Amino acid sequence: MGSDSEAEKAQQKEKEIKKLLAIAPIAKPLAGKKLCKRTLKLVRRAAEHKCLKRGVKEVVKSIRRGHKGVCVIAGNISPIDVITHVPILCEEAEIPYVYVPSKEDLANAGATKRPTCCVLVLTKPTKGELGPEEEEKLKADYKQVAADVSELASSLF
Repeated sequence: MGSDSEAEKAQQKEKEIKKLLAIAPIAKPLAGKKLCKRTLKLVRRAAEHKCLKRGVKEVVKSIRRGHKGVCVIAGNISPIDVITHVPILCEEAEIPYVYVPSKEDLANAGATKRPTCCVLVLTKPTKGELGPEEEEKLKADYKQVAADVSELASSLF
């Protein structure tokens, strides 16, 4: 039995190494393990409350319209030209952005089956309203992730 769990751990470790090898060279600031987990949790919660824009087209449209939030970009996109303009738009609009290692993990957190290049987590839903308790939880998570992302970006540049 012990060898099975060791084999599973080795296999999981190998998968993580493959994910890290597939990351594009421009994927900076790349979230660490802890920040990645927290960011994907925020994306999951935002997807539940319809506070999420998925895909390059929707994210770019939202940024140009002036919506604020946190942009989460997958680091293993191929070809990389698909998302190279998104960080520039985010910087111009003063929106914090962060890369996560896997587009599949980002899609799972965003409640979609298709791998997703990037998502924009909004502070409030585009339609309707949230309950005060849910909005408070979402805002607390959002502020925590936004502060961590800003700190990571400032240490990078």
